[in-house]
Amino acid sequence: MSDPFAVGETTSEREFLISESARGRLAFLFSQEEKPGMMLRVTVSGGGCSGYQYGFDFEDTVHNDDMVFGDDDVKVVVDDTSMDLLAGSQIDFVNDMIGASFQINNPNAESSCGCGASFSI
Repeated sequence: MSDPFAVGETTSEREFLISESARGRLAFLFSQEEKPGMMLRVTVSGGGCSGYQYGFDFEDTVHNDDMVFGDDDVKVVVDDTSMDLLAGSQIDFVNDMIGASFQINNPNAESSCGCGASFSI
């Protein structure tokens, strides 16, 4: 595969990229679910150490204000409000000696906490 990708009606300001590592892990996780059409929902809410925190959940429904990124096998859903804070971000899956986790590389974040689960703008 080529570089990370985003599919759908997006502009460069409103794109959300999926790294190959995240794509592979999501494909594996979705294959373990018994529901077809599973997607990963990424949200941003107030809270966390730095002001905003990322949320991750499995989803099988697309709402009217959602943007869908990915391809036929792996989809990530982001609501319009969260997209305001995530525009231009990339989801990655990192597996190192400390552990394995999804991480958001957010160019809009001015700072983030040590674990990467929250950020400030």
